[in-house]
Amino acid sequence: MRKYAIIGVGHVGSTIAYTLVCQEIADELILIDKNEKKARAEQLDLQDAQARLDSHTTIKMNDYSELADTDILFVTSGNIHALDHASGNRWAEFEYTREIVQDIAPKIKNSGFNGVIIDVMNPCDCITYYLQQATGLPANQVLGTGTFLDTARMQKVVGENFNVDPKNVTGYTLGEHGESQFVAWSTVSVNGLPIEQLAEERGLDLTELESQARGGGWAVHSGKGYTSYAIATCAVKLSRAVLDDANLACPCSCYSDKYNTYVGHPAIIGKTGIVEALRLPITDEEEEKLAQSAGFIREKFETLPTVAAAEA
Repeated sequence: MRKYAIIGVGHVGSTIAYTLVCQEIADELILIDKNEKKARAEQLDLQDAQARLDSHTTIKMNDYSELADTDILFVTSGNIHALDHASGNRWAEFEYTREIVQDIAPKIKNSGFNGVIIDVMNPCDCITYYLQQATGLPANQVLGTGTFLDTARMQKVVGENFNVDPKNVTGYTLGEHGESQFVAWSTVSVNGLPIEQLAEERGLDLTELESQARGGGWAVHSGKGYTSYAIATCAVKLSRAVLDDANLACPCSCYSDKYNTYVGHPAIIGKTGIVEALRLPITDEEEEKLAQSAGFIREKFETLPTVAAAEA
């Protein structure tokens, strides 16, 4: 039985829930939200869909004890309205999400949860690290979506400019899921050919392509007030990699021994969560950018208070 739980059933959490149910991924799903009316509404809406689906998902709500045998826990809480006047700066949610961690981490710990946490909260890297420390789970069992979505946005922009399917664009956006992220162009290929060579031949400016990719999330947010489909898709794909033991190589936010923090870079995802954090042969300039981005995340992390121990 594949058992999932979601803490926070706002725009992203409810989209993840809908995907898990309609794509026949979850056998059992636990919805947890401080707004009990909202959690109940999402439960009822998904239950109403069951008679028209070819599968059945048992859906429960607001019971942390159910986490004891849960395989995957998504944490998608936050305050999206904090971004309304922040020009896309994900740190605007920091004061809210750090308090959320302080609230939920002891409850997760008390529940006996020992699966894999996939964090979607912003600022993603710092908060994922905080959640890992606060729950006491091994670092391999706590990961964030990180630059998985940022990499997808880069693939979309490159695909559009080279008239290829984005799935035929490989490579990585690294660093913070935020302003200090960057595209490691030395890793990027289009149909197997190095992009730097192709861009020079076609007279394309990679700096402009990176700017387009970086602004993708804000373009969505400014139009509908939030983002949901793409980030939910990324979160679900990570969860599938865990439960299928896929050994999927992809970027995410995971702990780096080199930088002593969570930061977006490639890893192998399998049944234990992070099977292995990968180190790429990137350029010296890219190495410097990654170090600076990781240093910024670590600096912010060090401002966070220790979370109180869970009650016995």
